[in-house]
Amino acid sequence: MVSETVQKTAPAKAKAPKETKARTSFTEIAYQRIRSMILDNEMPAGFQVTEQDMAEKLDISRTPTREALLKLEAEGLIEIWPRHGMRVKHISIDDLREIYQMVTVLEASAARFAAENGVSAALLAEMRKSIEDMDAALAADDLREWAKADRTFHRLLIQAGGNRRLAETVETLNGQAHRLRMITLSIRPKPTNSNRDHEDVVEAIARGDGEAAERIHRLHREKSGTMLIDLLTRHGLTSL
Repeated sequence: MVSETVQKTAPAKAKAPKETKARTSFTEIAYQRIRSMILDNEMPAGFQVTEQDMAEKLDISRTPTREALLKLEAEGLIEIWPRHGMRVKHISIDDLREIYQMVTVLEASAARFAAENGVSAALLAEMRKSIEDMDAALAADDLREWAKADRTFHRLLIQAGGNRRLAETVETLNGQAHRLRMITLSIRPKPTNSNRDHEDVVEAIARGDGEAAERIHRLHREKSGTMLIDLLTRHGLTSL
């Protein structure tokens, strides 16, 4: 009798990891798709939708959709209201100022870590390629493509820093600020100097000069944050 019981229950236990893995996969798909819609302003600040409607929009069941929403709430991108679904959060100028203060410190530290610990030739090549993509986008007056390449550069810089927890924190903070950066693309000065700042920090990393890499990138982020906040304030965009 004991052996029969074991034979009957064993298959159910064997299926559990596959079911968990599948749910995790669907959760990640839902998370990435909702996050992308928020960052690209397809779902702007104040946008509200029920959990059921979101699940139907994604063509994914409610459980992974709910888990994705909880993850996005933890990142500060949405608010979840029981029985009312989710709403995309507004970001104020004060929020943005705090975000840039933190990102400036963390990314500058990553630049120093990259220079001091060393970076592979392949990763340096990727960083330089992203700068070339930014230059090409500006030459074509395509600021959206420039912003895409710029985001790639910053992600590679954080990767080069080699600190996983720092990378996760910066990704969350940059996600919160991304919508505002995209809104200001059409009203900001052409970011030619930004590309040159990136070149300078890459060269500092390549020669192993941690102090210079940190200083160059800190000043770059400080200038970017000040410019963005000034633009939003000047145009009365104090909460988005």
